[in-house]
Amino acid sequence: MTSFLDSIFNPWLGPVLVLPAFWAILIISLGITLLVTIVYKYTTNQTEMKRIKDDLKSYQKEMRETKDPKKLMSIQKKSLDLNMKYMTSSFKSTLYTFIPIIIIFAWLNTHIAYYPLYPNQEFSVTATFGDGAKGNISISSIPELNFTTPQTVAIADNKAKWKMNGDAGDYKLDFVYGTEEYNMNIIITNERTYITPQKPITDSKLKTISVGNGVVHPFGEGFNLFGWHPGWLATYIIFSLVFSTLFRKIFKVY
Repeated sequence: MTSFLDSIFNPWLGPVLVLPAFWAILIISLGITLLVTIVYKYTTNQTEMKRIKDDLKSYQKEMRETKDPKKLMSIQKKSLDLNMKYMTSSFKSTLYTFIPIIIIFAWLNTHIAYYPLYPNQEFSVTATFGDGAKGNISISSIPELNFTTPQTVAIADNKAKWKMNGDAGDYKLDFVYGTEEYNMNIIITNERTYITPQKPITDSKLKTISVGNGVVHPFGEGFNLFGWHPGWLATYIIFSLVFSTLFRKIFKVY
């Protein structure tokens, strides 16, 4: 699936990935929001949409001014009906853009949510267990990686951790826990790509295997909002809201 999406999007969006994540997401968000705005404008009846918005504003004004409970309820019903009509009129436009955007998001999630594992730079692999797990777990790789910790480690505090590095290439990690065996693929590369760094495990005391790809925080590692570090998707949503407001004013979209 990833290679299929790469064949579609890499030729025209791939060059953006050489930029820092902040600028890459800003440019992609700008392009997608512009496209969505144009599609929306020309797949909806803008005259009708403007009329509905004007009527909604009029109803809102009436609701603020009226003191009659019965009249207020009547206006609220009319406003709700009009809102439903507005949403129904917008639905056709949403259908045109929803699936393409979801596909683009899937591609972005394989390129911009995490940093890659860089050649000859140490990274970690962590096995997380449920409560009460004991014993040892071993790791090996094909081709062979350079392990800087023992390949067989004891489970401590429900975790086992290894550190390693290697040349650029595709690798398969093999794990042996008692009679259980698991594997996980990774890629070491200078390009902005990676294989999903978490693998959930079922029917075992071993719960997840995680590779230490760094999480991308487009606003910088030191930026946070009350302890929240926005990831790529939150950053995209923030940018798209700003651009949507701007483009709707420029193109007079209702």
